[in-house]
Amino acid sequence: MTDNSKLYIALSATTAAVGVASVLAYFFRRGYCKHKAGPINHIIRKDEKKVTDVVDVEDLLSMIKPGGKISFCRCWKSQDWPYCDGVHKEHNKCTGDNVGALNIVRKKTSTD
Repeated sequence: MTDNSKLYIALSATTAAVGVASVLAYFFRRGYCKHKAGPINHIIRKDEKKVTDVVDVEDLLSMIKPGGKISFCRCWKSQDWPYCDGVHKEHNKCTGDNVGALNIVRKKTSTD
């Protein structure tokens, strides 16, 4: 076997290995991500034409302790909806999205 043949075989094997690794990485990543194109809301109040809510600010104040915060889900994936459980981090990793929670904070005042 000539030196050129050995080099050709070595390069072919390396190229094939890189190709196989790329295909496996693609399918692993694709299978790992549960989030595909299409509707983002798969489970929350699907019987309604549009999910919308009205919240009285006084109700929010009673829900948040002074110096605390409350986080609401904006990715529709939370198992604790309407509250954020952090699942948007996986959604962002899989889709390249940048969605995060709506965080409402209540400052401490001198009367608290």
